[in-house]
Amino acid sequence: MTSLPPLPIAPRRPIRELPDELVSQIAAGEVVERPASVVRELVDNALDAGATQITVRLQAGGVRLIGVEDNGSGILRSELPNALKRHATSKIASLADLESVGTMGFRGEALAAICSIAEVSLLTHVDTDEEPHGWLLDGRSGELRPTARAPGTTVEVRELFFATPARRKFLKTDATELAHCIEAVRRHALARPDVGFAIWHDGKLVAQWRAVAGGGIDALRQRLADVLGEEFVQQAVAVDWPVDPPDDGVQRLRVWGFAGVPDAARSRADWQFAYVNGRYVRDKVIMHAARSAYEDVLHGNRQPVYALFASLDPARVDVNVHPTKIEVRFRDSREVHHAVRQAVESALAVPRSAATAETVSAEPAPAPVWTPPAQQTGLAFAPREPEVGYRVSDVGTLWANAPAPAPVRTEPVEAPAPSQPLPSGDWPLGRAIAQLQGVYILAENSHGLVVVDMHAAHERIVYERLKQQLDDQQVASQPLLIPATFAATPEEVATAESCAEVLATLGLEVNPLSPKTLAVRAVPTTLAQGDPVELARSVLAELGQHDASTVVQRARNELLATMACHGAVRANRRLTLDEMNALLRQMEVTERSDQCNHGRPTWRQMGMKELDALFLRGR
Repeated sequence: MTSLPPLPIAPRRPIRELPDELVSQIAAGEVVERPASVVRELVDNALDAGATQITVRLQAGGVRLIGVEDNGSGILRSELPNALKRHATSKIASLADLESVGTMGFRGEALAAICSIAEVSLLTHVDTDEEPHGWLLDGRSGELRPTARAPGTTVEVRELFFATPARRKFLKTDATELAHCIEAVRRHALARPDVGFAIWHDGKLVAQWRAVAGGGIDALRQRLADVLGEEFVQQAVAVDWPVDPPDDGVQRLRVWGFAGVPDAARSRADWQFAYVNGRYVRDKVIMHAARSAYEDVLHGNRQPVYALFASLDPARVDVNVHPTKIEVRFRDSREVHHAVRQAVESALAVPRSAATAETVSAEPAPAPVWTPPAQQTGLAFAPREPEVGYRVSDVGTLWANAPAPAPVRTEPVEAPAPSQPLPSGDWPLGRAIAQLQGVYILAENSHGLVVVDMHAAHERIVYERLKQQLDDQQVASQPLLIPATFAATPEEVATAESCAEVLATLGLEVNPLSPKTLAVRAVPTTLAQGDPVELARSVLAELGQHDASTVVQRARNELLATMACHGAVRANRRLTLDEMNALLRQMEVTERSDQCNHGRPTWRQMGMKELDALFLRGR
């Protein structure tokens, strides 16, 4: 084996203080990674100055020129000599200020760091009688001379990294650097709908977002549509938590914004925008909380889309933990995690079918729930003789046979007489007209055709019921008249013995009969008609993959999803019209009923325009 060459031993050097120029370049290495870093810092300053219009001008992707113009308050002539010095700032003056930062910038080192690696000039004008004109400051020479300018400030940065050619070699193409600069401005634009932004590159306007009048969630909705596209807003729900905050003048944690519906999820996490007190951040607490709110409505490894804003007392968040201020540290991260998850979960819980109904009628009536026949408990259908399904050719007779809705009841009732017509109104998911291949329910609503995957829909309904029961401490259990026994592996027997309390919490009683046999003595009431052995095996397999004593709360949804899958009505099961309508009505009042437990959609709407296009109508 060839021996490795010895590592070089550096000669001992004395400890000495670094020159200011080298200190500034080291600081620049932390603050300025690429042209987009400069754009971010300068736009921060413009916003802190109260600007309502910010224009960014770039050349060669920001390498040759970065110019940021604003109409903010400007800088007084007497303060200009300090403007480009290290650690000179108007944002903070004491440790107390640093522990309660309320501005975008605060360190006072960005401009000085940029000056050490680029040519910088600063043109500013304060609208006062004492200063009738503006002033131009040359960052290299320090020369200050009067000039004309409207109130506000312009900072120009030329030949970025000219003093450090090695770092310039690491920059990408002009197009790539331009894309990063646009993204930096876009992140600011999302947080400030009240400010207009424009980006010019090589003399051409490449992006512009006009200031939005008004404020609140409507202004944010418009800015999101302008920046991310109308499709983002159409595929998102408003988030606002808490719903009724106390009006006592105390600054409490609040979360608002927009969260994309599961169908809008993407393969990459590139449309996830999180802000803390108006500052764009990449925070693990917020990202994990938002992702966990989608955990049982997203399919596979899809990534949710959202623009979430958290506001809280500045003293409860430390923004001085990263050179570029992209990360923060919360005093109570659990509180923030809970708030973000609760906010997004609550927004996503409302079925879109119900939301659609609210837009149709100004005063929508609550959706009644169809109650299935006496032999059925909820929607966990009891075994019965197979019935002949409806044919498409029978569609004309179905409306006359459509039963009227029954009021919500906790006990089973007989189906209403088939001769009663369905009352006028608009069911969000429509009225069932047929079943397709024992898999899909076809229904008609005011928009056109609704197609429902009956197994996926019923699976979500059972799942939400199980979660609600478990929230009440324990799932209701039903003893089996005759225990179901099965040959078990040693792992299954061990899991049944060690997780007996967990199984009881889930409504299951599974006891060893012998070293190789288990007996299922009770199952959840909601799943009483399912296969107890198959259910027990699936749950034991899930428990075997988790440490039940420490992570059962996290694994609860996965376990309940498995149970619900086995308890849901299966494909190829023929349903009567009563049963189909019962399923539709339950979907309309069940949280998260737009997706099954695995994140797949449960229903799809085909509008009349889509149907007309299929048959070339109107052409």
